[in-house]
Amino acid sequence: MTTKAPKIQDYALIGDGRSAALISNRGSIDWLCWPRFDSASIFGAILDSKIGGRWSICPWGDAQFSRRYLDKTNVLETTFSKESGEIALTDFMPVTSEEKKRSFLWPEHELVRQIKCTQGEIELIVDFNPRLDYGRVTPKIKDAGKLGWRIDIGTDVFTLRSQIELVRRGDGLAANVTLKAGEKVGFSLSHSAEGPAVIPPLGESVTEKLNLTIDWWRSWAAQSNYRGPYERQVNRSALVLKLLSYAPSGAIVAAPTTSLPERIGGDLNWDYRFAWLRDAAFTVHALFGLGYKDDAEAFVAWLLHATRLTRPELRVVYDVFGERPPSEHALSRLHGYANSRPVRIGNAASEQLQLDLYGEVVDAVSHFIGETEKLDRDVQKMLRQCAEYVCEHWREADDGIWEVRDERRHYTHSWLMCWVALDRILKMQARRQLHGISVGKCESERKRIREEIETHCWNPELEVYTQACGSNVIDASALLLAYHGFEEASSQRMQKTRQRIRDRLVPRPGLVHRNEQSKDRHEGAFAVCSFWEADFLALSGNLSEAAEVFEAALGYANDVDLLAEEIDPESGDALGNFPQGFTHLGLINAALSLRDSEKQAPEF
Repeated sequence: MTTKAPKIQDYALIGDGRSAALISNRGSIDWLCWPRFDSASIFGAILDSKIGGRWSICPWGDAQFSRRYLDKTNVLETTFSKESGEIALTDFMPVTSEEKKRSFLWPEHELVRQIKCTQGEIELIVDFNPRLDYGRVTPKIKDAGKLGWRIDIGTDVFTLRSQIELVRRGDGLAANVTLKAGEKVGFSLSHSAEGPAVIPPLGESVTEKLNLTIDWWRSWAAQSNYRGPYERQVNRSALVLKLLSYAPSGAIVAAPTTSLPERIGGDLNWDYRFAWLRDAAFTVHALFGLGYKDDAEAFVAWLLHATRLTRPELRVVYDVFGERPPSEHALSRLHGYANSRPVRIGNAASEQLQLDLYGEVVDAVSHFIGETEKLDRDVQKMLRQCAEYVCEHWREADDGIWEVRDERRHYTHSWLMCWVALDRILKMQARRQLHGISVGKCESERKRIREEIETHCWNPELEVYTQACGSNVIDASALLLAYHGFEEASSQRMQKTRQRIRDRLVPRPGLVHRNEQSKDRHEGAFAVCSFWEADFLALSGNLSEAAEVFEAALGYANDVDLLAEEIDPESGDALGNFPQGFTHLGLINAALSLRDSEKQAPEF
C-alpha cells in the first residue's frame, strides 16, 4: 500500500456511544481514545505518524481499495483488491442492549477487526503499535499465552486477542499472513479500567457480536420518521450524531478529534472532544425533526444537568459529564497533522463569554416541550434565571459564536439569541407553561433588542445585516435571523443580506466562508454555513436554488458521506476536526426545511 499520508477526508468513524476511532481508507486505525472521547489517545498517528501509534491491517504491496458502511449502521467495511484476490476488512465497536450484554462476556470497551478473503488469495500485513498518552508512553506488551497480549498501565488493562500468530517487531506486534478464499480471521482489542478485565472469545463470537451490532444500529436508525429529499445523507448524518453521543449522560461532543487544522501548517488547531451549548437548539431541532425523541430527551436532560451548577451563568463548553473541560495546553512532543502545530488538549473557550448560549438553551427547551407539555419547577426556575440574566446582561460585549480570541464586541448573532431567549420565554408564559417571570420587563427588553439589531446591526450603505453593531464586516451567521424567526427570509433586508453574503463569502458553489476575517486569513470555507444558506433559501421559498446549494455542499462529503468542519476552497479537501457534528446538524436541519417547504409549496 502507498505510504502517502492520508488526507482528513480519507478517514471514517466507528464507535459505541462512549468513544470513537478514526480508520483510514488504507485500513489503519490512526486515532482512538479510551475510555472516553476526551481521554488520552492509544493510537494517534493522525497527529504524529512517527510517535502517535497506529494499528494497520492491509495487503502487501499496492492494492485498490473501496469502503462503505453496512446499510444503516456504523459498521465499516473496507475492500482491498489485487490481481491475486480480494479481502474485506470489517471494523466495529460492539454495541447491543444492556440486557443482551449480560448474557455475553462483554468488555467495558472493545474494538473488533475481522478480515475475510472473498476471492483468490492475498497476503496481509498486520502492524499493531499502540502509543499511550498521546504518544508519550511506549507500552510493554506482555505475552499472556492463550489469553492474548496484555498491556497493564496502573489500573488500566488492554488486551489484544488474535486468531493468527503475532510476533514482536520493534516495540509492537506484527504478522504476515496469506488468506485464501473463504478464510477469515478476527482480532479484538479491549480495555478495562473499572473492573476485572473481560477476555472476549473470538471465532463465532465475533460473528455473533457483529450481527448484534448490525441489528442494534438498524433498530436505532429505524426510529427515524424522515421521508424526504437526500434521505441517505440525512440518515448518515443522524448516525454520525449518534456516534458523537456519550450514552451514559446524553451529551453530544462537537467532534471526536483534537487539533486537525483549519489551515494546513497553521495554528488554528483546537480540541473539539467536548459539548458546546452553541449546538443545543440545532441539536434538539434535528433530533426531534427526525423522530429521535429518546435521544432528544437524553440530550436535554444532560443540558439541564450541566447548566444547573453554574446558572444563571452558562459556560460555553462542558465535558460529557457536565463539568468544566481541562485547561487548554499544547503537547509539544507531537508534530501535528501535516506539521500543523500546536496540538492542543482542553479548550480555553470554556473561559469565554458568549451571550448567544441563553437563546440556544431556552430555544432547545421550548422546542423540546412543544406547546402542550408542562414544565417542572426546576426547569421553570432555570428559565426565570435565564430571563433575568438576559435582561440584565444583553448589552454587554461578548466573544461571539465564532469564539474570536480578540476584543469583545456587540455581535449581531449574540443579540439575536438574546432576543430568542426572551421571545421563547414569553411564548411559554403565554401558553401557561411558565410562571413567575416579569412579563413587562421581558417584553420591554425584547423590543429594545429588536430595535438595536434593526437600527445598529443593519448597514444602510452596504444594505446588509453585519457581523456586529456598527460594523461593516459581512458574516454568514446573519442568515440565522431568518432561521430563528426574527425576520422573514423573504423580507427585502434578508434577501439583500443573503446577496451580500453570496457576493463576498462564496468562493465557489456549495462553499461559504463564515465571515470576511476568516476569508482573509485563508481559512477553509465553513461547511455548516453552506447548509445555512440552503436552509435560508428554502425558508424564502426559492426551492430550486436551495436544492442546488444543498447538493453542491453534499459534494464535499467524503466517500462515506462524512463532512468536516471546513473545506479548502481550492482543493476541496477537508479541514478541521472530523467528522464535525455542527456540519451534520446543519445538513439535517436544511433537509428538514427543504422537505417542509416542498410540502407547503403550491401545486400547479
